[in-house]
Amino acid sequence: MTITIGEVAKRSGIGIETIRFYEREGLIDDPPRTEAGYRQYPDDVILRVRFIRQAKELGFSLKDIKELLSLRLLPGTTCKDIRERTTRKIDEIEEKIQTLQKMKNILTTLETNCKGHGPINTCPILGALDQGPTHENQ
Repeated sequence: MTITIGEVAKRSGIGIETIRFYEREGLIDDPPRTEAGYRQYPDDVILRVRFIRQAKELGFSLKDIKELLSLRLLPGTTCKDIRERTTRKIDEIEEKIQTLQKMKNILTTLETNCKGHGPINTCPILGALDQGPTHENQ
C-alpha cells in the first residue's frame, strides 16, 4: 500500500516541506509518482521519518543520521559501531553544556554588576561587551 506525502507528514508529525527536504538530502528515497506527479510513499517511510526526527531531537546532525541509516544496512555493523557514535555525541553535548554554563556565569556576573538605572552610556553590560572576551576563565 502507498500513501501520500500529506499522510506521511500527518502520521510522522513533521511538515510536508521537511519530507521534501529529507528527499533532497537523500535521507529518504524519492518515491514513485503517479501519472499526475503525486508522490506515492511506501508505509515504511513513516518509521524512517520518525527515526530521523528522533535522532535530530537527540542532537544528531543530518550527516550523522545518514551515517546511522547507512550503518544499519551495512553488513558487519555491530552495536559497538553505533555505541561509539553515540558516545561521541554525548561528548559533544557535554562540551556544549560546559560552554553554555560559562556563558551563563559571565552573563550572571554582568547582570549582577548592572544596577538597572542610569544613562545607557554608563551601562556596565554594554561596556563589558565593548571590551571583548575578558571573562574566558569563568
